[in-house]
Amino acid sequence: MLAELIAANQPCVALTGAGVSTESGIPDFRSATGILAQYDPAEVASIAGFRRDPERVWEFYGRRLDVLADARPNAAHVALAELEARGLVQAVVTQNVDRLHAAAGSRDVLEVHGSIGSAVCLACGRRESSVHELLPLPRCAGCGSVLKPGVVMFGELLPAAEIDRAIGLARDAALLLVLGTSLEVWPVAGLPEETLAHGGKVAIVNRDPTPFDVRADLVIHAGAGETLAACVSSMSS
Repeated sequence: MLAELIAANQPCVALTGAGVSTESGIPDFRSATGILAQYDPAEVASIAGFRRDPERVWEFYGRRLDVLADARPNAAHVALAELEARGLVQAVVTQNVDRLHAAAGSRDVLEVHGSIGSAVCLACGRRESSVHELLPLPRCAGCGSVLKPGVVMFGELLPAAEIDRAIGLARDAALLLVLGTSLEVWPVAGLPEETLAHGGKVAIVNRDPTPFDVRADLVIHAGAGETLAACVSSMSS
């Protein structure tokens, strides 16, 4: 049914969340057993915390980068890249910051929460695409200020250009394919409403229920990797 929905409803846009990353062995840092459980979110995941103690913030993000060092794309990432290559997925809007969609081969990836491997200077605006070699305390090559991790922190707005394009993609989508997200973090959680309000359909693949389950054309409570792999396989056969 999912394969039929994708084939019959174009353009299709994918929206992915933490449930896709966890299948690559990356813990959801917001979970009770995640990395964040060992830190105070106000200290390490907020812009106010960064301004107070950037060393503590980079200690936390250094640990997150270590976790990501051995992570590899899983079946969900690979399937989305394959669907894009076949012209069946227009773009991937992701809440994840791990860059695994790009590593799997997806070309049009909209990282609305930023990328953990990058950094930005709040003083002069300089951006660094890779910070691992600059740890433990990355500094701006231009002005010497401590760089901020290139993710959207609590207390910051999502980048306007990215969220505007995500809304536009959702509005124009004949099908929004929601994968591995409980649709609880706004404003991204409102993207299915944009699709539905403009006549599109929503399909959801998530282990747990979401607020949009009752309005979706198809809901599959299962892992994104196994589901999308089976979907692509059925299309191939």
